[in-house]
Amino acid sequence: MSEAPSPAPAPGDRPAAASVSGAGGGPGEGSGALLGPAAIAAGPRTFIRHYRLDDAARFTALARESTRLHRPWLFPPRTGAEYTAYARRLLEDPTRIGYLVCGRDDGRIAGFININNMVLGAFLSGALGYGAFAHAAGRGLMTEGLGLVVRHALGPLGLHRLEANIQPGNESSLALVRRLGFRLEGFSPDFLFIDGAWRDHERWAITAEMELRAP
Repeated sequence: MSEAPSPAPAPGDRPAAASVSGAGGGPGEGSGALLGPAAIAAGPRTFIRHYRLDDAARFTALARESTRLHRPWLFPPRTGAEYTAYARRLLEDPTRIGYLVCGRDDGRIAGFININNMVLGAFLSGALGYGAFAHAAGRGLMTEGLGLVVRHALGPLGLHRLEANIQPGNESSLALVRRLGFRLEGFSPDFLFIDGAWRDHERWAITAEMELRAP
């Protein structure tokens, strides 16, 4: 799980979102798929879609169930009011965009992936924040889901680089980005204020030229 910094204003316009991309065509994508026009992209076991305001009850219930998994790394919204403010920022702020990773068998939300601090011009970069919910942890769903988001962001969305800032002790998040082929770019002391203190972070990134090692 990774937490990205709050966005700063970005020059230029937001990258143009692609039309809904192929919900089929990959291995194992033929049956039992709860897909529709809301799906941005899909893999054998998951699909990604944008947040909706009516996801509040489902999202916050999963967040409350996952408190032990998330702490001390993540603090997603756990009340309806918190979720509404959180989702509105992702839906309305041109410097960030959010995705929910959902299971293809039942449509249940497995986790969330946000791209924050999107900057265009010569940079074309964004900062990732993500987390799994407890029922999906350790099942490979977030590996597939993050792979879908990375492929979409570095393709149709038009970004060149994605960065994940991860605390050194967050082994599950470090293992996730390693599996997908991110490279370690550096170490940032006192980088983000999380859980009452400034925390050190490792900087991991992937660019459009690099090979994405998705399952």
